[in-house]
Amino acid sequence: MEQVFAPWRIDWIERSDENADVEECVFCELPDWEDDRENRLVARSEHAFVLLNNYPYNPGHAMVIPHQHTGDYRDLDEAVLLDHARLKQRTIEAMETALQPDAFNAGLNLGGGPAGGSIDDHLHTHVVPRWDGDTNFMPVISDTKVIVEAVADTWERLHGAFGEQDGVTVPGEDQAVIVE
Repeated sequence: MEQVFAPWRIDWIERSDENADVEECVFCELPDWEDDRENRLVARSEHAFVLLNNYPYNPGHAMVIPHQHTGDYRDLDEAVLLDHARLKQRTIEAMETALQPDAFNAGLNLGGGPAGGSIDDHLHTHVVPRWDGDTNFMPVISDTKVIVEAVADTWERLHGAFGEQDGVTVPGEDQAVIVE
């Protein structure tokens, strides 16, 4: 594989020690950690939260994650399902405002192994903004993906876009937007 210089990735490498204290499930514990900006938690609702992906397919690649710990979508009750779905809508709206993509991919990896999820016991929906021409020759011939924006910069843009939506509270510049 060819290498692409991406100095902002050192932040993710160096922060891996912070996750060493995770006892059970990172998705269960992360919403209680102190610094939402540092942990890339962008928005919260009563039953779910939005987290930027550590290894994005494209700038803005986020996950909408219910607080309930389950790997089985059928375990979610109506209140959690509705809140999760509404937060996905809000995430798409924020991405349209902040990033102006041409389209989206959204989906769940349910189960381990063949489903492709690296965390299979806590379901989460990936929302990936897409642009015309965002796939080029690099992944095909050189097994290299080029991400054009640092995750910290994307967090800023999405945080601002969530903050502009109706029915939200912005508790602080380093804290996730609360979606009511």
